[in-house]
Amino acid sequence: MIRYGYLILAVLLVIGCSTDQVGTESTLEAFVEGIEIELDNVIACAASNENDNSVSVFLYPREGATNIQYFETENSAVNKNDFANYTPVTLPLQDVFNGFLKKFELASAVEKWVIITFDENGKTHLSNPIRLKQRIKPTEYLPQNITVDTTTTMPYFSWEDGAYDDTKIYFQVVSDAQNNLLSGTYTFERLFRYYELDNVVLNVTKGTPPELRNETTYGFSLLAVSEDNWVNQFSEIKFQLQ
Repeated sequence: MIRYGYLILAVLLVIGCSTDQVGTESTLEAFVEGIEIELDNVIACAASNENDNSVSVFLYPREGATNIQYFETENSAVNKNDFANYTPVTLPLQDVFNGFLKKFELASAVEKWVIITFDENGKTHLSNPIRLKQRIKPTEYLPQNITVDTTTTMPYFSWEDGAYDDTKIYFQVVSDAQNNLLSGTYTFERLFRYYELDNVVLNVTKGTPPELRNETTYGFSLLAVSEDNWVNQFSEIKFQLQ
């Protein structure tokens, strides 16, 4: 996963990440009282899992981020912008792409709003509110919607949307056989070429990614994200250059 366009102003190496510093504050409003905060500056999104009833809340913790926290509302009917509606929940923080991204995973039948925070450079940074939609819009897993041209060392990826028509941005990850993230990019268009940035609107790649090799297995992951940070489609394929 995510703040975009939305994210651009704000869909992973973490130093000192932990979830053991929630403290005694009963709400997000109390948690940020009297401290310097930066709004809408944590890239995060959420998706319903494919094989169980849980929800995964993904985030990109910039290098140097610490004290990553999860806050949620009681349900989705409350005012998403009122921090008094959010309470902290302690959840284990899990690695995605070997730690380049992180995620919280929760089992909940109730749809709600979620905000992720972390500390960086003397400030506490907050994500946009994330709307969980596991009941009304479960995430689609559609690897068949992805097409890849593997006749070049700069493969060209394109894809189709699924049943939902409110996707605002697409997050693409190219990874190696060990699940290390090679490139992480966002586009508004339903296409991406590794590694060209002409249509990329946000790039979280670390440094310059390697040239892909023939007869080597790679992965391509796609997250199609709505304006309220819900993942409409989460699809993955394996590919080899010809």
